[in-house]
Amino acid sequence: MSETKSNLKEAFAGESQAYQKYVAFAKKAEKEGFKNVARLFKTTAEAERIHAEGHLNALEMVSSTTDNLKAAIEGETYEFTKMYPPMLEKAVADGHKAKIMFNFAVKAEEVHAKLYKKALEAVESGKDLENTDFYLCPVCGYIEFDAAPAKCPICGVASDKFVKVA
Repeated sequence: MSETKSNLKEAFAGESQAYQKYVAFAKKAEKEGFKNVARLFKTTAEAERIHAEGHLNALEMVSSTTDNLKAAIEGETYEFTKMYPPMLEKAVADGHKAKIMFNFAVKAEEVHAKLYKKALEAVESGKDLENTDFYLCPVCGYIEFDAAPAKCPICGVASDKFVKVA
């Protein structure tokens, strides 16, 4: 791998992490009543997202929707089969609170892979998904098409807490 490609991958990872961190920092600042500080974090997060997307494009990792879906399925499948299980096992053994989110992630990533497979089937037949409403559990990341479930099948959060994603 060329040094520039390696640098792009490192930059993409760093910018992506900065984006997530600043979004979380913004939420905390809002809760503490610092609205303008929160807006600064949000604005900077968006700048970091722009950088990350530029690096991803320079890596030529954004392809056709079919190829992007295949990459997403591969990534989600890796996460729920290989990445998170040993992390969960270690967190449980250590009695670390990370076990909660690792457990949620194992289960939610499997759902994500299934939903991407459904999308891939549609795209490969020349169609879009027929589902028009997407609901996200704000606690564990579970996704449901068409309507929020009465309660999240992964974490048990109530239906009214689900976020309808535009």
